[in-house]
Amino acid sequence: MRFRAGRLRRTLLAAGVATAVVFPLSGAARPEIPAPAPASLGRVTAATLPGAYAANRANATEAAVQAGRYGARGRAAALRAMASPHRDFLAFDGRGAGRTAEVFGDLAHADRVAVLVPGSDTSLDSYGRLRAGAVALRAELDRQAKPGSRTAVVAWLGYETPGTVSPAVLTTGRADGAAPALRSFVAGLHGINAHARVSLLCHSYGSVVCASAATGPRGLDVADIALYGSPGTGVDKAADLHTRARIWAGRGSGDWIADVPHTSAGLFGTTVGFGTDPVSADYGARVFAAGDGGHSDYLKPGSVPLGNLARIVRGDAPEVTHA
Repeated sequence: MRFRAGRLRRTLLAAGVATAVVFPLSGAARPEIPAPAPASLGRVTAATLPGAYAANRANATEAAVQAGRYGARGRAAALRAMASPHRDFLAFDGRGAGRTAEVFGDLAHADRVAVLVPGSDTSLDSYGRLRAGAVALRAELDRQAKPGSRTAVVAWLGYETPGTVSPAVLTTGRADGAAPALRSFVAGLHGINAHARVSLLCHSYGSVVCASAATGPRGLDVADIALYGSPGTGVDKAADLHTRARIWAGRGSGDWIADVPHTSAGLFGTTVGFGTDPVSADYGARVFAAGDGGHSDYLKPGSVPLGNLARIVRGDAPEVTHA
């Protein structure tokens, strides 16, 4: 029976790879929308943070102008919204699929900082989903806030996310490439605010990114890592992440990711799949209740997982409800 189960997993993974390879090749390559190079910021500190926000706002404005001239009206509209004086970007790059780090709250003085790490199919053109989740989390943190506490949320789109139907989404390649950027970003946060407690909230393929960053040679200086809607992390158990952070995992009962084979296999010269299910007892994470929502519902206002993720960010481990 074990042999048959193993063959079934390999067959499913092979089918996933074949599907992922065929579908992208069926579409024509899209030309890249022009945009300026990112603003040169140097090392950002609490004192220079307003200037960094202003520089990135100006860069987004220029990117919107160039996209408009190119005829990319949807991209131009999105960039104009990002250039609003009411929005703050710690990092911004309008080229290609885009790289951004939008801040919600007073980053320089926050006691708790949450960094959202998104999964597949997240780009400037679909950024609204990530931003909506960040806004909902910040509102929930405010709702749960105790007197005198201050929080901030960062929506980190700091890597080229894989397509949901693509070969890249089945391997750790993109995650391994993104890991140094995430480690550097977290270090930069501590340079801006040395006393803040930082938590990583990692959705879907973003959990693979967070795991790769945590297992790197310098590790990650974070208090908590929450994996939700995760396909796996590329390691067999939480202890293999070699981090002092508390590892949390949650999955909604309506999330299709539960049906993805939680295994890994050598196929076509690479390792496909991400191994042990993070919500399983074998993995060893702290499993939090994630309600009955689907794959994109974890940060839905008023939801069970949103409430628990906010408690994790606040450091209220005893208040987190469990599955």
